[in-house]
Amino acid sequence: MTMSAGWYLRRLSRMGPGEAVGRAGDALRRRRWRSARPECPQVTGARFTAVLPAGTLAAVPPDAAKRLVAEADRLLEGHAAYFGVERADLADPDWQYDPKTGRRAPRCYAFEVPYRDEDAVGDIKQIWELSRHQYLTVLAAAYALTGDERYAERTAGHLRSWWRANPPLCGVHWVSGIELGIRLLSWVWIRRLLEGWPGAAGLFEDNPVALAQIWHHQRWLAAFPSRGSSANNHAVAEAAGQTAAACAFGWFPSSARWRAEALRSLERQLRSNTFASGLNRESATEYHGLVLELGLAAVAEADAAGVPVPASIRGVLLRMTDALAAVLDSRLRPPRQGDADDGHGLVLDGSGTDRWASLLATGDAVFGGLAWWPAVTGTDVRTPLLAALIRPAALAVPRPAVRPAHFADAGMTILRGPGEIWCRCDGGPHGFLSIAAHAHADALSLEVRHDGVDVLADPGTYCYHGQPRWRQYFRSTLGHNTLQLDGADQSASGGPFLWTRHARSRVLAADPSAEGAARWCAEHDGYRHSVHRRRVELTAADRELRVVDEVRGPRRAARLAFHLGPEVTAELAGNRAVLSWTRDGQDRSAVLDLPERLAWRAHRGETDPPLGWYSAGFGRKEPATTLVGSGFTDSTAGFVTVLRFRG
Repeated sequence: MTMSAGWYLRRLSRMGPGEAVGRAGDALRRRRWRSARPECPQVTGARFTAVLPAGTLAAVPPDAAKRLVAEADRLLEGHAAYFGVERADLADPDWQYDPKTGRRAPRCYAFEVPYRDEDAVGDIKQIWELSRHQYLTVLAAAYALTGDERYAERTAGHLRSWWRANPPLCGVHWVSGIELGIRLLSWVWIRRLLEGWPGAAGLFEDNPVALAQIWHHQRWLAAFPSRGSSANNHAVAEAAGQTAAACAFGWFPSSARWRAEALRSLERQLRSNTFASGLNRESATEYHGLVLELGLAAVAEADAAGVPVPASIRGVLLRMTDALAAVLDSRLRPPRQGDADDGHGLVLDGSGTDRWASLLATGDAVFGGLAWWPAVTGTDVRTPLLAALIRPAALAVPRPAVRPAHFADAGMTILRGPGEIWCRCDGGPHGFLSIAAHAHADALSLEVRHDGVDVLADPGTYCYHGQPRWRQYFRSTLGHNTLQLDGADQSASGGPFLWTRHARSRVLAADPSAEGAARWCAEHDGYRHSVHRRRVELTAADRELRVVDEVRGPRRAARLAFHLGPEVTAELAGNRAVLSWTRDGQDRSAVLDLPERLAWRAHRGETDPPLGWYSAGFGRKEPATTLVGSGFTDSTAGFVTVLRFRG
């Protein structure tokens, strides 16, 4: 996907004067570095001291260690999967190769790589993901837990291969700051986990090539921070990686300055990226997880190095952890809101480890869980390792005495009912910053689950680059459980990761704890000359969810969509759909009575245009049933939908 001149003009229009000036300075610096690339200073006597405390590895639960080692063994055999693509070439990777398209990124000056052009480079996510080196942290952790040197030797071989193939400022892996920041975090943990292997010092602190790579990564991050309208999770990753490296690899003349600047940036970015309630401002739950992981990893490095951490950083991470605990459903699944690209800040576990349970376990170990937190029964490797490094700290942060259900600043409300009914109502801002990069056009959308099963589902994200029709569908209004007018999205897209007009939502009433019936009401102004208002009521006794959509304004063509989860089948007759699914061997069902004034059709797996799809993870999609009702608005009567759960 190559960006047009129009996209760049629209992007420029979303910048303030300070950001534009800063980006102009970045452009001049890139030109200067092309002809006179900075040289790494000489380093002597470097030693790695940020090791795990004695006895830490013994605290890793045996089943978590078993999963990790099984994953490491698959990696030794050269097998892994990224974004739905199976790879069997990881014994000796080609670092510029995209297995999805078969293309290779060009080797040229980093800032001349057309990384947004899939025809020239391939799928950039496929290329970048491997070079975050998070699979190498898994191999290094397997060595730490088993002492088997095969894992250490493979890790070392791949690092040396990567360093040879990607010299400073050459190629696609030197383009994006988030990639450099996460890679530095991985390198810190690789060095820590290889402590005890005879070749560890020779791989890192006694290796001029490694020293140059570490220095150039930090120099790059100091020179080219994400600015202004781009200062979202990328800025957090850059600051976290810089903090980690400057603490653990503090061997350079600039290390103290980099460390101080990175901690200041981390504090500022965590605060700006997080609502006071603790939810992430991007309205994209997976980025809440990413930012929380990055923040915890950065604090661990500062504490390991004895570097004071501002109390406000720990306070934001505590609020984020409590907020995460509050919004999970009965199976510890968070909302599926906004963009999601399966990005992780620090990977120390094998497949099958629950990410969200792991974050809660870490939060419990670091901050202490509250009585209302959901129970975590799974185990992980990462929690005992992080908890061994992060120092206990008394925080003057008020914590909720009961489980929050309404987050006024984020516009998110969770309604809960019997039989593990869970409903997320969205009345929040359209994303973060002027471009709202990871937002979807989903104002007033709903997500409904029963015992963790998606009944009315958020379809997900699927892709970012290279497939514009699919990118447009998965973030469109029609791609969510809400009302579309005149075939338009509520917010106007200016292209990938860019919204030029944002729908403004406001919650009018939220009473999620009301006795007998939980209620929510909100409206938005995304359709010019019309206001869409939605009321939701969950009645506990009847196990019934009632949704009323009203439109104030002129008569307009309307389409109301309800996306079912992939486990749910539907029999549609007129305006009634009988829904069925199975959970833990038990048959479950519900009846969905749809507005009579609309003509209803079921869509599944359609491609022209896309409709009826569900993406469980980035790069993956599967057919799922979407019910769409078409008709016209009437300012005197709303559309009433009733979902009744059976048994």
